[in-house]
Amino acid sequence: MKKILITGSTGFIGSHLTELCVEQGYDVIAFDRYNPNYSLGHLENSKHKKKINFVFGDIRDYDSVFKSMKGCSFVFHLAALIGIPYSYHSPLAYLKTNLEGTYNILESSKHHEIEQTIITSTSETYGTAQKVPINEEHRLHAQSPYAASKIAADQLALSYWNSFKLPVKIIRPFNTYGPRQSPRAVIPTIINQALNGGKEIKLGNTGPTRDLTYVADTCKAYLEILKINNFYGNPINVGSNNEYKIQDIAAKIIKKLNSNAQIILDQERVRPASSEVERLVCDNKLILNKSKWKPNTDFDEGLDLTIEWFKGLKNNLDHNIYHI
Repeated sequence: MKKILITGSTGFIGSHLTELCVEQGYDVIAFDRYNPNYSLGHLENSKHKKKINFVFGDIRDYDSVFKSMKGCSFVFHLAALIGIPYSYHSPLAYLKTNLEGTYNILESSKHHEIEQTIITSTSETYGTAQKVPINEEHRLHAQSPYAASKIAADQLALSYWNSFKLPVKIIRPFNTYGPRQSPRAVIPTIINQALNGGKEIKLGNTGPTRDLTYVADTCKAYLEILKINNFYGNPINVGSNNEYKIQDIAAKIIKKLNSNAQIILDQERVRPASSEVERLVCDNKLILNKSKWKPNTDFDEGLDLTIEWFKGLKNNLDHNIYHI
């Protein structure tokens, strides 16, 4: 049984990926940030909890990263700061976590002679599309400190392939959505505001478009990329080649929830004009042609699954509050 380390394992994508790897027969080490309560985040109630080896550390601390990798064959690196608005306030935190954390993974992988290391990038590295769809040759353009930190981490990973032939691959997901996503993300924000029964749904810019992939499909891409040898030293786009305006997503969710809420512009949620990524559409031909992966979940189906999960979360919270 191959041993795999997953960083950021208790988060949104990481928790789904951790469970998938257990189901596929991997011996999983789930690495996540130390907290005094040893909270397991989204894996707290996982049916696979007893099969997972949890390790708490800090992705910014080389020693804890190095020790956690001992005996591993593969590494999926997802640990990162991802909130774009906070990156405006604390760019250094993003450099320390996203760049220095990636260095710790790469250097430890080199010393442990890890068979494969997959670094998680983001479509935000491309900035607003200069051509559509966006393929892996599209220029990189940092429109936020977050994007800059991820570009730097990607380039560092590529340098380890070029300099040391470290067997590294870069997965570059476009926007992923689904159960367990942070309530700060746009789809959960819309769902939660609609579920709360208010007359207004406050959003930032609603004109930008996004390419959206359901979380289960994104996770399956990691395992497919693991199988393809000629992906070493390259970024691989993972997306659905669809395009939805934020305002249309909001209208669709409002309709599904039979809400009468109106979309209201909230200036506090608006990105600076030159920092707003206006258009992201994935050219996924590389992964479609070179692997067996494809996005299987229709957007409406994925939205329904996501809405049902947030409904359940709200009902549980309401129930707990009622009994306090």
